[in-house]
Amino acid sequence: MNARRILLELFDAALRAVDGRASVDRYLREIDLPEPIEVFAVGKAASAMARGAQIALGSRIERMLVITKDGHTDPELDAAPGVLQLQSAHPVPDLRSFSNGAELEERVKHLRESVFPLFLISGGSSSLVEALRDGVSLDEVTALNEQGLSSGWEIARLNLARARLSRIKGGGIARQLRERRALALFISDVPGDDPDVIGSGLLGRDAGIADGIDRHVIATVETAVRTVQDGARAHGLELEAVPGRFDGDANALAGDILARLRACESDGLVWGGESTVTLPPRHGRGGRNTHLALSFARQLRAGEPWLLLAAGTDGTDGPTSDAGAIVDAGTIERATIAGCDVERAWHEFDSGTALEAAEDLVHTGPTGTNVGDILIAIKQSANSLRGHPLPRMV
Repeated sequence: MNARRILLELFDAALRAVDGRASVDRYLREIDLPEPIEVFAVGKAASAMARGAQIALGSRIERMLVITKDGHTDPELDAAPGVLQLQSAHPVPDLRSFSNGAELEERVKHLRESVFPLFLISGGSSSLVEALRDGVSLDEVTALNEQGLSSGWEIARLNLARARLSRIKGGGIARQLRERRALALFISDVPGDDPDVIGSGLLGRDAGIADGIDRHVIATVETAVRTVQDGARAHGLELEAVPGRFDGDANALAGDILARLRACESDGLVWGGESTVTLPPRHGRGGRNTHLALSFARQLRAGEPWLLLAAGTDGTDGPTSDAGAIVDAGTIERATIAGCDVERAWHEFDSGTALEAAEDLVHTGPTGTNVGDILIAIKQSANSLRGHPLPRMV
């Protein structure tokens, strides 16, 4: 099998292992919840997680509020009675984020005593719902998000700053629930898998109160990494799982990955985490994964056998609709032949344009999960370095 197709197959297996619908369905079938139940799902994987709850709990669900990123809704939920799906912008909130936050607050505030609340939270929640503290303006929130994203802040730092401006983040929903019993399930895209950080702590703990929320993280990038290793073995490949999660500057990380590959004795590596980029005021199309991939391709020597997939498990890379890219030692040449000035593209953070020219972009569409980013690198035979255009995943 072509090495690129193996990488796509491994990535697909990783996505299925942390799928929001399957993860929620599997968890809820193992427990007994009071009924009736009201579901609150927020995040990029909200619709998939809500479908999992719908499948597992059926008629025990009385109402369901689903708040997700534009284009990430599930049509099957729209047809179900008692379900309201709302969309908003990501990664920077817009006015819909505030109406969504108001809807969330209103429903939590007016929960009947007989109804059991079930919260399903995934990454991306920070920009999708908002209710500001007194005296805080939309301009302040927008400026904070733009500063954090352009300056390469790590997600934990950005989420902490967001929570300081918000009435519902940083334990805000826990405060509104008081000591009421509830269950919160999380798909984690943050280091440490801390519910106080996931989604800016939308269902996190408030240090000032004792709450009745039972919190469980049901999908992480480590699960995806183990699945990639297992899938690689089925192809006769042994991949090294790098311990811990990667972070920091994408360009520096590309050099680190290449150094690890040149020194490793296995068939490649797999690593989960989230890199950062510091954007200039004027920049092109791309995200942290495509910039990392292009940086890696620039540092490869002619004929080196390494092939790298760098992609977001949510199916998007920053503000783009690309999940990421697969690059090899021929990437720069292919982009150049297609008429792209690769050095310009790299310096101007226009990696998406360069990798589109090389036919190296990976597209998945919304995946129903969000556990951060994943890097998979394998060796390929010398006679296949040219590669093939990548098929669209379905």
